[in-house]
Amino acid sequence: MKKIINPWRGMESYHCFGCSPDNERGLRMEFYEDGEAIVSRWKPRQEFQGWVDTLHGGVQATLADEIASWVVFRKFQTSGVTSKMEVRYLKPISTRDEYITLRAVVARQARNLVDIAVEIFSSDGTLCTKASCLYFLFPKDKAREEFHFCECLVEEQEVDTL
Repeated sequence: MKKIINPWRGMESYHCFGCSPDNERGLRMEFYEDGEAIVSRWKPRQEFQGWVDTLHGGVQATLADEIASWVVFRKFQTSGVTSKMEVRYLKPISTRDEYITLRAVVARQARNLVDIAVEIFSSDGTLCTKASCLYFLFPKDKAREEFHFCECLVEEQEVDTL
């Protein structure tokens, strides 16, 4: 696996709730490329619980949406917007888990629409959540001019398994 370099890190107006490393209240997700998949390992925090010690479903949906956007950034080298999202909660995720793992891949593409399949696993490897995120892709020139998109690269060095 190779770590994906966050091209917006250090940008003055960059405060993404999902991926900004400097947003204290945010999720601060990091991403890795593993073949066709984009992967993230994330530590649940108590402030993101719904029921006692249970990760809020809305936070899970946000995690899924965020990793889907990074599939778009890395695999298509553009940006886009979520058009539709469907989430299936199969098992609760504990906020006491050491970490959870998210894995996302392109399920299918039709012109400028991309369906991204996301799975969220607990630290013991149990599949807890599945999501399908339909993204509308912006033309590359519009993404660069209007949305500050920059090339989404990976680090040269391989990263050990998460």
